[in-house]
Amino acid sequence: MSIADALLTPLDPELERLPALLEQQRCSFQANPYPTAAERIQWLDALHHLLTSNQQGIAEAISSDFGNRSADETLLAELMPSLHGIRYAKRRLHKWMKPSRRSVGLAFQPASARVVYQPLGVIGVIVPWNYPLYLAIGPLIGALAAGNRVMLKMSESTPATGQLLKGLLRQIFPEEQVAVVLGEADVGIAFSRLPFDHLLFTGSTSIGRQVMRAAADNLTPVTLELGGKSPAIVSASVPLADAAERIAFGKTLNAGQTCVAPDYVLVPKARVEGFIDAYRAAVRRFYPQLADNPDYTSIINPRQHARLQDYLDDAQAKGARLLPLFEQGQARRMPHHLLLNVSDEMRVMQDEIFGPLLPVVPYEGIEQALAYVNARPRPLALYYFGYDKTEQQSVLERTHSGGVCLNDTLLHVAQDDLPFGGVGPSGMGHYHGHEGFLAFSKAKGVFIKQRFNAARMIYPPYGKALQRLVYKLFVR
Repeated sequence: MSIADALLTPLDPELERLPALLEQQRCSFQANPYPTAAERIQWLDALHHLLTSNQQGIAEAISSDFGNRSADETLLAELMPSLHGIRYAKRRLHKWMKPSRRSVGLAFQPASARVVYQPLGVIGVIVPWNYPLYLAIGPLIGALAAGNRVMLKMSESTPATGQLLKGLLRQIFPEEQVAVVLGEADVGIAFSRLPFDHLLFTGSTSIGRQVMRAAADNLTPVTLELGGKSPAIVSASVPLADAAERIAFGKTLNAGQTCVAPDYVLVPKARVEGFIDAYRAAVRRFYPQLADNPDYTSIINPRQHARLQDYLDDAQAKGARLLPLFEQGQARRMPHHLLLNVSDEMRVMQDEIFGPLLPVVPYEGIEQALAYVNARPRPLALYYFGYDKTEQQSVLERTHSGGVCLNDTLLHVAQDDLPFGGVGPSGMGHYHGHEGFLAFSKAKGVFIKQRFNAARMIYPPYGKALQRLVYKLFVR
């Protein structure tokens, strides 16, 4: 396309209406800046009913976007945690909204203090393609529970889901309260530059940096849920069948297209072959065949499929041994691979994989395994498999990650009473449950005095005897 043609190309209507949509939501918020608990619960009830009433349509839209995704995976990984999150917030909302009493020092009496949790205003949410329902609804729950207006930017890689969610949410919320924004990458860039009261982004670390730069121009606070290379550590004593099965579940769900999927596994050198056998058996038990298997999710699009194939080609060219767990793929149903003899020069060991490839890294002792993890950027999740509680505690104390599972994968994300968030390159901030309510609220400190003002004794002019008494009592 020439420059002249580009200038004649009309702007995406979504791009043109973003500022007006934000202003519409801001005006709506100003008209009702502190919704009651009853109002917020009504919103959450309507959202719960909407999701339960449209389960089949949601599963079909997501499967359409992926090329194939099991309805069971959508129910387990997207609908179920969304519904649980709504119920959890509803049951605790009155407690969360209640002002928190705080103490006042003796020198400042008589007075009282409390923290009130005030809605921020308009929340922007940039939704990724890998779990397009849950990663839209999860932030929406927290933002609505906190009393805000919300704008959701859906991924251009999941157009069917975006269109469906836009139509569904319009049935229960006016656009000045909840709006779904569609469009390509240029719309996403413009969205990140809007002066929201808070912006939540879920996606890659590289794009997260761009989002943070855009938000900085408006001093918009951000929550970044990024990812990175989440390790799984297999201990020297855990039964290999236990560890392999649970790692396989975490890696094969959604064909590994999960921000907290195990990205590589550290295995004692003497146990590598045994782990390979146990892992292969677990994966083949989950998916006896790849072709025409409705349970096996496709890679989201050709571009992502080509990226994963490039990782395999690059690793093999640099000396990796590839172990496909199926004979061949089908369309974008990519065969699961184990990768051995990997090195840091390979792209598969540098980038977050986000697909059904699992490098196996041997280690000599737990000290070496922890050193390997700590020499790399802090991940979003870390998984340790072993039943020795002393070693479990050592792993917890000596590594940093956004979250941890001991003897499991992924499921910490579905615990509503746990905060979810990264650290360093894997993100900043938390949400889910109470942390979601807090992320989208201003915890405003309020200091209260009534008619009597004891503070007059410290007003100028200085040098009064009463002031010297105050210093003697409290400056020590």
